Amino acid sequence: MSGWMNMGWFGGGGGGEGANAKTAILKLRGQKETLEKKETYLETKIKEEEDKARKYVTTNKNMAMNALKKKKQYETQLDSTRGSINTLDAQITSIESANLNYQTLEAMKVANQAMKDMNKKHNIDKIDDLLDSLEDQMANSNQISERISQIGQTNSQVNEDELMDEFAELQQQVMDQQMLNAGPTPVSVPGGAEKNKQPAKEEEDEEEELRKLQAEMAM
Repeated sequence: MSGWMNMGWFGGGGGGEGANAKTAILKLRGQKETLEKKETYLETKIKEEEDKARKYVTTNKNMAMNALKKKKQYETQLDSTRGSINTLDAQITSIESANLNYQTLEAMKVANQAMKDMNKKHNIDKIDDLLDSLEDQMANSNQISERISQIGQTNSQVNEDELMDEFAELQQQVMDQQMLNAGPTPVSVPGGAEKNKQPAKEEEDEEEELRKLQAEMAM
């Protein structure tokens, strides 16, 4: 029998129902081994008598008939032996199953008692108080986290008025720089004045030519 069978199904070979089941199983298996040996013996005898009947079937009718008769007797015993073996197998299976159920129930009883002992230390009222306290602490932690994040958002906000003042100042600086780069603005002269200025220049040229001519004649 395997170690798992000994430890798992019979409670490690201890006392009580597990030990009784183990003893019964061992006896049944021992008897089954005896019957299996008998089964092998009967199968051998059946083969021998059949061979003998074949040998004398044409030469000695009486010998052949006696062999067949013994063969039938052995076959009857073999059927009975195999029936007993099947019965023992069924009993072994039933005891193993019953003992396994018993061991399972015993384990469940132990587990149930362990749970009762643990629950005595934590009744439902204490558990509710503990869970309520945990929920409160989690809520406080969430509020603290939210407050911290709000502080960061406040510090990161931009003052719109200060931003507009800075924009206007920068815009003025750019315009002043553009005016310096452009240089002095040329003064426009009215069209009539230009026209008047040109005839005056022509008269001066004519007078200059007249002076030059007078000087030549005087020489």
